[in-house]
This record gives sequence, structure tokens and C-alpha cells, in this order.
Amino acid sequence: MCNIWNGDFPVRNTRADGYAGTAPVRSFRPNGYGLHQTVGNVWEWSADRFSPAGPERAMRGGSHMCHGSYCNRYRVAARTRNTPDSSAGNIGFRVAADVVPGLSPAAG
Repeated sequence: MCNIWNGDFPVRNTRADGYAGTAPVRSFRPNGYGLHQTVGNVWEWSADRFSPAGPERAMRGGSHMCHGSYCNRYRVAARTRNTPDSSAGNIGFRVAADVVPGLSPAAG
């Protein structure tokens, strides 16, 4: 389960996944590694440049605006680019942290 465009892109989003735009964190079950929403919802910024010569940064994972008839890149391996000054509403970032033994994720 992930948050992508459902329906006739870009005319009508049926919201079959429950959301017309971005979805709150933990809206869908985690994958087998305990990670939530690793695809869909928002493109995630990467620290990598898209190409050595250009200003664009690499983004991964697809967004809620991905659809089979449009970009069809809502998967972890998907990669695209954008400039760091972009104000697009379908771009975000992921925060990662080391797991502390004995500390539940809800408490941290």
C-alpha cells in the first residue's frame, strides 16, 4: 500500500488509497523491514547530485502524483531530479536514526 494517484490522471483522483494529496506519516502498514511509506507520497531528496556537473539533486521513491499513465516511477529504485530551490508540494525528505535497543519507536 502506498499513496499514489488513483483514477484518471490528472483529471480525477478517486482517492482509493484514502488521500488526494500527501498522507500523514504511518498512514500505511510498514514493509518487512519496519519502514513506512518508502514509495509514493512524496519524492524524497537525496544527498547525491543527479549529475556531477549540474545543480540538481537526486530524488527517490515517487509521489502521490505518480500514475501508470504519467510517470510510473513509484518504486524505491525510481530516480529523478529537481533543483534545491524547488517549492513543489510533492517533494520531501526522510529522517533516519539508529535503533536504540530497548527503546520503542513510539517513545523516541
